[in-house]
Amino acid sequence: MTTDTIGNSQRLAAKVAGVAGLLAFILVVFGNYVLLEPLIVPRNAVDTARNILAHQTQFRVALICFITYGIGAIVLLTALYVVLAPVNRGLALASALFRLVFVILWLIAPLNSLAALRLLGDASYLKVFEPERLQALARVQIAGSFDDYYVGLPFFGLAATVCAWLWWKSNYIPKGLSLFGVISSAWCVFCAFVYLIFPNFNKIVNDYIFDSPMALFELVVSFWLLFKGLRPSPVVTMSHNAPDRNI
Repeated sequence: MTTDTIGNSQRLAAKVAGVAGLLAFILVVFGNYVLLEPLIVPRNAVDTARNILAHQTQFRVALICFITYGIGAIVLLTALYVVLAPVNRGLALASALFRLVFVILWLIAPLNSLAALRLLGDASYLKVFEPERLQALARVQIAGSFDDYYVGLPFFGLAATVCAWLWWKSNYIPKGLSLFGVISSAWCVFCAFVYLIFPNFNKIVNDYIFDSPMALFELVVSFWLLFKGLRPSPVVTMSHNAPDRNI
């Protein structure tokens, strides 16, 4: 016979994970591509500094989006742990810790951006530096935010790989989706490590391809958890009428 082993806490956590995953995705896309990216002029510190100062509120709202994303990611990792711990508690904990490391590194980026704003400010102690030097230093701080992301990316990829494997083992989501998650997340880990060793790797493989398949997997899983929920995972149990082999 079969029995449904999914508890109410898992079902609730799955819904929370779905909401947190979708909101986090929206926040990071809006903050990065709608608010921040238009202000950044590649290889031009002067124009970047002018854009930031002219749209300082927009820049700060982008930082709030990134901070809120970090909060959502912590909610997500907690919910995923509740869902997946019954499958394998050790691996679920490892996945949560990998994702937590990524969140910590991610939150360094707003600090770098705030430091860039300070360098572009009008404090009296900054007047000993030439404006061009301050603009260059501010651009370095903003560029450092991208370094924070790529240092954290292997941890994000490892977290997603472990989660995808647990999804595969649990049968809570379709097997095909789980397999895609394992492959796309492992690919992200590989690309992140190669990129950190060989910075020109993104000229061979576009850096958007590093994490886009994994992001697609996490987005689809979030939709699935929110609207479909967890599929029952049948567990074979011994019938009361079955003979005891130890007798």
